[in-house]
Amino acid sequence: MGLALDQAALAAARGEFPVGCVIVQDGQVVAQGARTGTAHGCFMVSEVDHAEIRALKNMEICQQAVMPGKCTLFCTLEPCLMCYGAILLSGIGTIVYGFEDPMGGGICCDLTTLTPLYRDSRVRVVGGICRQKSLDLFYDFFNKKKNLYWKDSLLEAYTRKQKRLQDKKNK
Repeated sequence: MGLALDQAALAAARGEFPVGCVIVQDGQVVAQGARTGTAHGCFMVSEVDHAEIRALKNMEICQQAVMPGKCTLFCTLEPCLMCYGAILLSGIGTIVYGFEDPMGGGICCDLTTLTPLYRDSRVRVVGGICRQKSLDLFYDFFNKKKNLYWKDSLLEAYTRKQKRLQDKKNK
């Protein structure tokens, strides 16, 4: 998860939304990706350049033999529905994420109501790993006035509320 946080920090340093993703097989990184396409706020935003999609694309060109079922995908934010679908189709065995996304998270999707391609997926999901570090990245992002991506959104409000609750708990 630390490497996914590093990818997110790199994205943030470029003014991008701080989502990072790393795919690991047998303890070895086989692919990674960071969010792009958000640095210009609400203008010219790409909604397909998510960290998970970029990591999955990089997994396709990996030089080593990759067996997706043995892979774990680590991400700083709960995957959205698009990314979750792509992860399911890729056959990744485990998804680990840091911070939940109440606005766009797709993990809560009830796979039993979907067609067999998705319903029969055997993916394991673990949330809340390095949650505080992920939360801090998103909080810092929303506190920079130049960052307009998802400004005044449910995700921003939720992030701020979670940070206040965490700060209160730590006192």
